[in-house]
Amino acid sequence: MAFAMLTTTGLFAQSNKQAINILDKTASIIGHKGGASADFTFQNAKVGTTSGSIAIKGNRFNAITPAATVWFDGKTQWTYMQKTQEVNITTPTQAQQMQMNPYTFTHIYKTGYTTTMTTSGQSYEIHLVAQNKKRTIQEMYITVDKKTYVPSRIKMRQNSTWSTITVKNFKAKNIPNATFTFNSKDFPHAEIVDLR
Repeated sequence: MAFAMLTTTGLFAQSNKQAINILDKTASIIGHKGGASADFTFQNAKVGTTSGSIAIKGNRFNAITPAATVWFDGKTQWTYMQKTQEVNITTPTQAQQMQMNPYTFTHIYKTGYTTTMTTSGQSYEIHLVAQNKKRTIQEMYITVDKKTYVPSRIKMRQNSTWSTITVKNFKAKNIPNATFTFNSKDFPHAEIVDLR
């Protein structure tokens, strides 16, 4: 019995280390110094389904969907609502950032999550579980391509609600810093609402 427990513990540690190594490679590809872009589809039982495009650079992002455009410069987030022509300014939580930026996991997987890994066809399936039960994102599944190390799907649980983000057309490219900041000159008729 003791041997079985030691073997299981050893396999778990190996799976955990391998999962971290894969996520390290994924983070280095996604974290291309000049930035990157991709298309995404977001699904959530409460919100429904929306698709759009995203540009990222470090922890900054710019996401565009038919209903809204979001800019995040690493601290402040501006959300322009197409229907109301309103711009809400906020300081988003980690969970709020993850709902708009599927690549936020590249900054948090080493901070208080237990990781395990399985393989399925041409992909690695990495499972993250929060060690602290008060974390906003309690659980995540990240599907990573074995050849490119680019993630194709991120599934995360906040309380009892699951959200799934499917990603395609990932491209590493140079993106100007201005892409991640709202410019009021581009939206002269927008009403600015500061919610910070």
